[in-house]
Amino acid sequence: MVSLWMEDRDRTAWAGKTSLNDGSGPADVVVVGAGITGLMTALLLARAGKDVLVLEARTVGAGTTGNTTAKISLLQSNHLSKIIARHGRSTAKAYVEGNREGMEWILHHCDTHGIPVQREDAYTYAQSARGVPSARAEWLACSAVGLPVTWDDHADVPFSFHGGVRLPRQAQFDPMPFLDSLAGELLDHGGRIAEGVRVRRVSSDGDRLRLHVDTGGGRQTGKGKEEDTQVVAKQLVLATGIPILDRGGYFARLKPSRSYCMAYKVPGPLTRPMMISTDSPTRSVRYAPTADGDLLIVGGAGHPVGRRKSPTAALAELDDWTQRHYPGAQRTHYWSAQDYTPIDQLPYVGPILPNNEKIFVATGFNKWGMTNGPAAALALSSRILGGRMDWADAFASWSPHELSGLTTAMSANLEVGFNLARGWITPATRITRRDPSGDEGGVVSGPPWDLQARCVVDGVEHTVSPVCTHLGGIVNWNDADKAWECPLHGSRFAPDGTLLEGPATRDLTRSR
Repeated sequence: MVSLWMEDRDRTAWAGKTSLNDGSGPADVVVVGAGITGLMTALLLARAGKDVLVLEARTVGAGTTGNTTAKISLLQSNHLSKIIARHGRSTAKAYVEGNREGMEWILHHCDTHGIPVQREDAYTYAQSARGVPSARAEWLACSAVGLPVTWDDHADVPFSFHGGVRLPRQAQFDPMPFLDSLAGELLDHGGRIAEGVRVRRVSSDGDRLRLHVDTGGGRQTGKGKEEDTQVVAKQLVLATGIPILDRGGYFARLKPSRSYCMAYKVPGPLTRPMMISTDSPTRSVRYAPTADGDLLIVGGAGHPVGRRKSPTAALAELDDWTQRHYPGAQRTHYWSAQDYTPIDQLPYVGPILPNNEKIFVATGFNKWGMTNGPAAALALSSRILGGRMDWADAFASWSPHELSGLTTAMSANLEVGFNLARGWITPATRITRRDPSGDEGGVVSGPPWDLQARCVVDGVEHTVSPVCTHLGGIVNWNDADKAWECPLHGSRFAPDGTLLEGPATRDLTRSR
């Protein structure tokens, strides 16, 4: 399963030109995560003369950025109406200004570096009568903060359209040439990028930070011990989707979700505007230019990580929808991504703890990282360099506005507690070992004192401990992604237990 953006990439311009040991002494800033937020933050700091090292557990763009729909839009489903309802017009306007500056930075960079971008209208639309009030509320919210939106009763689309809000001249692109351009320019400014380096923990050493990392590409050594390589930094930026350090309790302030995309060759006309529905099940549509012609990209089938029994069923329904409205469509690619919804609808960008100017986080982009990510990079780099963005309060990692999300936080963490208990209790009904081939490829079974997670992928059986290495949740099998997922806080693991993404920082234990 490889996204359209990640397939057949040409990384020769910069990949492999630096390593963890390049340079000497502590870095001014270490950035963890080489997606859009991490690389742009690193580049902005390097341009200002900072010695910057980027650490990436996999490869550049392998996380959410390389698996997104890559819409660069200020019209973000029904998100703005939720922000206004909780925080008022002034905060919503500041949020939009941050996203606008992030969007303009991307478009300027792409224009000056010859990176293709398509400018298209964006729609938030109702696919049924029940979705109209939500779409109308978004129209009013966008109008209230000065976005030049219109309400359209009709649109040139082959699927059900009950009206929607339209924002002209938004953008879409392939995000990987953009990331590769950032990486190349970062190296030109003396920055460094080390791939296959996973940060396990961070400790303080006076006025410096020590990052304990595994250089084995995310795996443990043969003896089951981590490689204790250390990286020293003066400041640290965590651009990892969800912070990999538990300080600040961000895992309890974010709700992780998984969503899916499929690309199609379509014999007939394609939908040109970028579309996303307000009512469920979500339908996200855009096109993508390729060397072999334009492809249709359809997204949806989202679910809380680790909490859907069979995501494959929802994917099949999404595929059926596409085939019905675009007859003859042939699927060429399929991929998925992970996003994090903050409890108060606003991103967390800033110090990991109040008054901490050593460690910074950027998270909670709620599926709109193509504008929130650059905005976060602008805010973080400005703060580290001693400046401040006028709109930064709407992105604050610690702010009184988060009080509006307390009820949501309580509800979310009650769900976490329920899933923690259920994860340990349910396998008790499966004392005998079950055959994973009969459970969509993976199953957890056995007595509580000897639980096993077993799966079969491509004819190979894997057996691991199902206990998540973050906070002890019991993982579930995702039959669409062929991965183990923790229903507590969204950690994900490959079939053999190798960590894919946090907040966990260690693999599942292999069974002997």
